[in-house]
Amino acid sequence: MTAHPFPDDVPDEAAGGAERRPWAEPARGAVRHADQLGAGAGQLGYLDAAVRQIDRGRFPDDTLSELRAAVVPAFADTVLIHPCERPPTGSGPTENGEVSEPLMLLPDTGPSLPVAGPLAELLRSGLPVLGTAPATAPCVAELLDPARGGPADLPSAERVIIAPLGGRRRVIGVAVLVRGPDRPPYRDSDLLVASQLATHTALRVDRVEASGREAALAAAMQRTMLPMSLPELSGVRLASRYLPAAETPQVGGDWYDAMPLPGNRVALVIGDVMGHSMTSAAIMGQLRTTVETLAGLDLPPEEVLYHLDEQAQQLSSQHIATCIYAVYDPLAHRLQVANAGHPPPLLLDSDGRAEVLPVPPGPPIGAGGLTFETAEMYAPVGSTLILYTDGLVESRTRDIEEGVRWLRDRVQAAGQALGAPPETLCSAILGPGGPADRQDDVALLAARFDGIAAGNVAYWHLDPHPQAAGRARQLTRRMLRRWQLESMVEPTELLVSEVVTNAARYASRPLWLRLLRTNTLRCEVGDDSPYVPRMRQAQLGDEGGRGLYLVNQLARHWGATRLSTGKMVWFEQALPAPPKYPSIG
Repeated sequence: MTAHPFPDDVPDEAAGGAERRPWAEPARGAVRHADQLGAGAGQLGYLDAAVRQIDRGRFPDDTLSELRAAVVPAFADTVLIHPCERPPTGSGPTENGEVSEPLMLLPDTGPSLPVAGPLAELLRSGLPVLGTAPATAPCVAELLDPARGGPADLPSAERVIIAPLGGRRRVIGVAVLVRGPDRPPYRDSDLLVASQLATHTALRVDRVEASGREAALAAAMQRTMLPMSLPELSGVRLASRYLPAAETPQVGGDWYDAMPLPGNRVALVIGDVMGHSMTSAAIMGQLRTTVETLAGLDLPPEEVLYHLDEQAQQLSSQHIATCIYAVYDPLAHRLQVANAGHPPPLLLDSDGRAEVLPVPPGPPIGAGGLTFETAEMYAPVGSTLILYTDGLVESRTRDIEEGVRWLRDRVQAAGQALGAPPETLCSAILGPGGPADRQDDVALLAARFDGIAAGNVAYWHLDPHPQAAGRARQLTRRMLRRWQLESMVEPTELLVSEVVTNAARYASRPLWLRLLRTNTLRCEVGDDSPYVPRMRQAQLGDEGGRGLYLVNQLARHWGATRLSTGKMVWFEQALPAPPKYPSIG
């Protein structure tokens, strides 16, 4: 921050865009009249209006610009504001006059003022002084140096006030108030006005800086809580956007996520914790973590929202949230959706027609004591699900219902003009003509349903007896040859045999085997036992315990998931690269 000379003929833009007020720039005759009122009602009225002007600043530079608007020309003809280079030796006065922490000064963005000698003593006192005060002459010459933005003609000392900008525990700089020769010189009574202006400005800078730090911390917290990237899944393509509110520096509680589920399904969630604060961001993070845990249990959507509601009541009785939890099955081409007081989702079909899905709204999360309902529907290949928060559709000029209709028309226009790639769709929704006047955060999640063709899936039931592994190997071999994956037969048979053998050992009902060919070859084996196997290091004398170790060595990825009906063990292998044929010609 450099020194800012503010003569009264500088246009508004030079003052940081501050809007002028009638009281901030009275006619010159009125200024003289205010000067003649002394410390009476005129000064009190001026101070009341000035502090309200200063409080309009939302950032440190804005606040200093508002100080200029409040002072010129009502109290001075020119204001120079110098940030300080470093704290003077010693400590600054606190509110009760005691010496506490060293003075912490405003970070400077340009040439700053060295703090030493008489100026250091002046800052240490924290009190404004007239230019005629003893030992201040060197300070006046230094602060009004033309090289630092001061006037070419040095004013007389009685027309100068030097006011340290001292906040609660620090000094951010120095304000120099200068009157021209056609106005009365400053008097001792004017020091009270200068003191109030300088102190209020410094305290306001303290507050907006603290608010900025809190907002930055909350924004960083929210960024870490939102997914860094969306998973790459078979049968669905995902894209997302997040935009902070345009009119508040505080962070909101909007979040979204996508989580893979057993059977190549995917859970899609979007939510919004009411309010803008660190608390909202923290609750958002806890709810998102809870949803991830509940999704891992493979519960129906209405059960997920029910347990999320219970958790929200334990976290806070004063914060509520809205949420949509959806599950897409790319094999059955089915979509299940449960809504907890959230704006309704949209579905864009492959022909470019958008509709609002008829999902019961349900109560918000945190209301307690109420139930949720799951709607199930067909999700055709090529359709795109749009989940969003209310910041996208609600503003001061339109309600949510009108906003949802606007969004439906916008999605439909984009789908018909551009097709429905989710990334392109998100950009079109938030592009030109989008929610520019938003008062709330916006979260947007788009899921394009590509599905998985039936010919890429094989599914069998096997009785849990010792011969199950042999039968599984036979079925696997036959299917891989049909898929022309002969090179994968031997390792896949071995892996299937190990996993099926382990499942048959603990199952009491028929187990199931599924092979899925997408960009990988995936094998899933499920049974009714809740026991989830863990890989362990087998000892030399052990007859078992090496199956999962073998799976871990041969498979690219593997895992075990507990289901509501038991468990599932899966592994994936990379498909062989297609043969390279030499080019002809």
